[in-house]
Amino acid sequence: MSDLTNTDKTLLPGDPTVEIDSGSNAVSSGGTVLSRVETGVAGVEFVEGAAPELTRETQDLLRSRLRTATLVLFAGFAAFLAVHGSYTDFSRSVEVFLFGFHVAATVVLGLLAASLCRRCDLPLWWLRVSEWITFGLPAVFFLVVQYFLTIASCREGVLDFPEGLWLVLIYTYALFIPNTLRRASVAIGMMCIAPMALLLGMMWWCPHVAEHTATDQILRLVLIFCLAGMSGILGVDIIGALRREAFEARQLGQYRLTRRIGAGGMGEVFLAEHQLLKRPCVVKLIRPDKTGNPKVLARFQREVRATAKLSHWNTVEIFDYGCTADGTFYYVMEYLPGMSLGEMVDRFGPLPPGRVIYLLRQACDALAEAHAAGLIHRDIKPGNIFVAQRGGVHDVVKLLDFGLVKPIMEEESIHLTAEGTITGSPLFISPEQALGETRPDGRSDIYSLGVVGYFLLTGLPPFAGDRAIKVIFAHAHEPVVPPSQHCPEIPADLEAVILRCLAKNPAERFQNTAEMADALAACQSADGWDRRQAAQWWSRREEKINVGV
Repeated sequence: MSDLTNTDKTLLPGDPTVEIDSGSNAVSSGGTVLSRVETGVAGVEFVEGAAPELTRETQDLLRSRLRTATLVLFAGFAAFLAVHGSYTDFSRSVEVFLFGFHVAATVVLGLLAASLCRRCDLPLWWLRVSEWITFGLPAVFFLVVQYFLTIASCREGVLDFPEGLWLVLIYTYALFIPNTLRRASVAIGMMCIAPMALLLGMMWWCPHVAEHTATDQILRLVLIFCLAGMSGILGVDIIGALRREAFEARQLGQYRLTRRIGAGGMGEVFLAEHQLLKRPCVVKLIRPDKTGNPKVLARFQREVRATAKLSHWNTVEIFDYGCTADGTFYYVMEYLPGMSLGEMVDRFGPLPPGRVIYLLRQACDALAEAHAAGLIHRDIKPGNIFVAQRGGVHDVVKLLDFGLVKPIMEEESIHLTAEGTITGSPLFISPEQALGETRPDGRSDIYSLGVVGYFLLTGLPPFAGDRAIKVIFAHAHEPVVPPSQHCPEIPADLEAVILRCLAKNPAERFQNTAEMADALAACQSADGWDRRQAAQWWSRREEKINVGV
């Protein structure tokens, strides 16, 4: 993740949680997992069924293997280019053509390898096009070389056939490219048939080639290509079967992982399914390269313990947690069909006042239980408030990601959060979190929830900027522009509730979420949204919404 203090990009509501050491300008990724749903990016779909879905894993593996294969072929072409140039007679047009073709193929392979080394995501269709270029271009070059070599060698009385070139290409493909048996059969079959078809065609059209090509030589080449093709196809099938078995075996207890939907500094998020109950769920786990970090593991375990203590309808439910044999820590939570508040505003714009009140009151109820249990969230933001459909009820708020949760009274270990460290999301951080001078309490969550309400009503955060430190400073010191200046139709009583939440001094805010919920309920627009309206809204957009956490 890029350093937010050194970017020219304006911070957006879906931007990730960060930790900022107040003694420096460094910004690093915080303790939250950043899935595409949490950051407000559409397109995550639940894959139903018990069979493991290898699409995404195959795509990631294809890119990695294709990059390696392209680099290998590029290195080979580049190495032999110097040799080719040493014996090329540039006075002959045919040899100049072959050398030029060699140069062009080398350049194309190099550019293709460079494009595959980029960090940006590449669609599957582009990877498949790259695959055909990577192996198709050398194949065409080898056919051209074979054509001229066959003519030249037969003029000297003996057929010189470059089967070594084709075997390298066939086995490179079989070794590196993950494939189905059918696609592998087509690709490798074409590599085996093409050189023999060219030779047989030249024997038909060129009498001197047929004259100097012995029958036993043809049979030997057919046997070589048949064995190479069968062994290559069989190798692809065996490697694919082993990969599928490994994928199927990668399950945590009774939970089979079906598809990865997100990853971040804290770990990875997978869609999963209970083997016996066939129940969809979400598994969150630490990446293998993070298991050796005691600080990360301690924070991850703290998130699970904190969330598992909570049983409110509006808090995400934890089903299970544990450790695998290799030390990977994981927990399993409910699957939520719906979208985050960040994504909802991004896709559909600001919400009506009645709906904002309806959603914020549910968030207040969830936080009330957490605060009563002595826990504060410290990372309230639109990406961590999910709007789901549960039990036939729509617009059910689910509070997510207690990765930064901290006991109010418990003295926190210096190994988890160092002195002078700011934790939270810059756009939604409270002044006391920003200053780091006092220990935040439940009123810090109320401030952040007020920022969320501001965002839901206007589509904008109260403070924005191109650097995280500027936004954090604004939360601590600058006055808030009333939301009605962005959207004049916002009711005055609701605006008063939001502005009270955004008071710099915690003593001037609501002192607990129950007070905030009562104030929201007293607003004139409190009756402007209900379950029936929520069901109608989701029903109209059902065909567009197929995402989940």
